[in-house]
Amino acid sequence: MTTDQAEEIALLEAEATAALEGALDLAALEESERAAFRSKRSRFAEMYQALGSKEPEERRVVGRLLNELRGRLEAVAEARRAELTAAARAERLGADRLDLTEVLPGRLAGHLHLVTQVREALEDVFIGMGYEIAEGPEVETGWRNFEALNIPEDHPARSPLDTFYVDFGKPWSVLLRPHTSPVQIRLLERGTLPIYAVVPGRTYRKDTPDSTHLPVFHQIEALVVDRGVTFADLKGTIDTFVRAIFGEGTRTRLRPAYFPFTEPSAEFEMSCVICGGEGCRTCSGVGWIELGGCGMVHPAVFEATGVDPEQWSGFAFGFGIDRIAIMRHGIADLRVMIENDVRFLGQF
Repeated sequence: MTTDQAEEIALLEAEATAALEGALDLAALEESERAAFRSKRSRFAEMYQALGSKEPEERRVVGRLLNELRGRLEAVAEARRAELTAAARAERLGADRLDLTEVLPGRLAGHLHLVTQVREALEDVFIGMGYEIAEGPEVETGWRNFEALNIPEDHPARSPLDTFYVDFGKPWSVLLRPHTSPVQIRLLERGTLPIYAVVPGRTYRKDTPDSTHLPVFHQIEALVVDRGVTFADLKGTIDTFVRAIFGEGTRTRLRPAYFPFTEPSAEFEMSCVICGGEGCRTCSGVGWIELGGCGMVHPAVFEATGVDPEQWSGFAFGFGIDRIAIMRHGIADLRVMIENDVRFLGQF
């Protein structure tokens, strides 16, 4: 090997090492690698190709030196790649970092979750109408969840495919409540009439999370039992709370439906808050959005809880608090409610 060849290899190493170590990002590093030794048009490749015209002994010596050089350059490139990757990761972590330091005077420490805010707004509306706020356990008996509500044994809601049963007592006798209706049964069993109550709380169903469903969500139900209560009272109550939450211009309507625990039963809807009932993507072009179910309390429910249906009448309705929250604030996907992203939650 001649002195010129040795100097050329040393110069190539110095230039390539400087280019690799000076790369400012991963894309620049890749480009430097190609220019230094990976491309077929690189000076390194040209020197390899020139080995074919050398004498065997010279070809062996120069080839060994080029292979060693390639190894050193690859090591330099890998070291720089590790540095750039670590720097990029640190930058990402810094951008997503939560400030957990002590809150300074005048700075916001935090606030209630959007669902909790809507729940409290609903409670305020019903308290203003003279209702009490009732609560009950989230793990309940099958009696209060189903039998007392006139739900037959073959109803789909009682299937373990739809409901979370717990290993306690007799099989399929205790479960995570799929609705807040068991608290209505507790109110009726209490025997203190009349009843004007709303029941907010967490509920559980085996739903696959998507834009409109969650396996853990929040409901609020109302129960009114008094003498002479009519379907007109139900409609007036729905009108009152919907306008209080969504504005005076919001309209409501009822559609016939079936629920085992009410008779007659209905689905109640409100005019779309986005288009005002004209029809848009939010309401699928129909101008109306379904809120929940309602109806007059079924006589079988009164009888199961020891209330005389000849003397007392009442109505009940229920809907999802999470759903009210996303409708009220124009949120497209229900799943953002459980992602705990402070950038989203901080907007409300």
